[in-house]
Amino acid sequence: MTTLSSHEAPLLRQYLVLTKPRVTQLAVFCAVIGMFLASPGLPDLWLVAAGTVGIWLLAAAAFAINCLIEQEIDAKMLRTARRATARGTITNTQVLIFSGVLGGLGMLVLYHLVNPLTMWLTFATFVGYAIIYTIILKPLTPQNIVIGGLSGAMPPALGWATIANSVPAEAWVLVLIIFIWTPPHFWALALYRNTDYAKSGLPMLPVTHGKQFTRLHILLYSFVLFASTLLPFMVRMSGALYLACAVILSGMFVYYAWQLYKEYSDELARKLFRFSILYLALLFGALLVDHWVALI
Repeated sequence: MTTLSSHEAPLLRQYLVLTKPRVTQLAVFCAVIGMFLASPGLPDLWLVAAGTVGIWLLAAAAFAINCLIEQEIDAKMLRTARRATARGTITNTQVLIFSGVLGGLGMLVLYHLVNPLTMWLTFATFVGYAIIYTIILKPLTPQNIVIGGLSGAMPPALGWATIANSVPAEAWVLVLIIFIWTPPHFWALALYRNTDYAKSGLPMLPVTHGKQFTRLHILLYSFVLFASTLLPFMVRMSGALYLACAVILSGMFVYYAWQLYKEYSDELARKLFRFSILYLALLFGALLVDHWVALI
């Protein structure tokens, strides 16, 4: 089966790719989990729907701006060279209009159908990712994903604010987990895409400090991640069901990181990267199931 290039793909699909749908889906999923955890019972489903749409629209707008800003970098990398912005099949003006429409609609939905707090928090996340991370941090420091990871970690807080119109400590515990998860998740990708990043000129950790140094940091972060995932149980956000799932999943994460540290291969780095996505989805899913079990 042949794959359509960006030139041949339908225009709608080219625009969809700019929103990074897989990343957006995971972010929105974590936001929805935050919505359900914010309510002692079943949350207002109208708020859930409106919040989901608004957060998705602003996230998609931020990713489109990211593609616009990084179009020259994307053109040098095999993983991203087929994006319409990298190939020039969608103009800068078209991307700006596309992102503006999505972002504007998202802000209107959140302000009028959810609450102003959620709109402003989501807009701040947009600015943090599209501007501060993409323009300032990413090209300047190998710690870009660590510092800029806060923007990507915000979805649970956005979801919590959607339902509760506040962001209590419990929401920030979830933000902390994603914040710590982000560097080892992204560095695993950077390891097996090291040649791509070297060509791009971005100061990613494997490029600036080498693979061995990066593998050590992935392992160290995996231990910190393990500890952070115990916090929901320790602060009584969750019960024994979540704790068991967190220990098993985080133990598997540490195992993959240890294997990668002992003996590197691109295949192991890919496995850790793929598992890290499943890991976060299952971990937050376990939080939700535990929350519902406690209500029964």
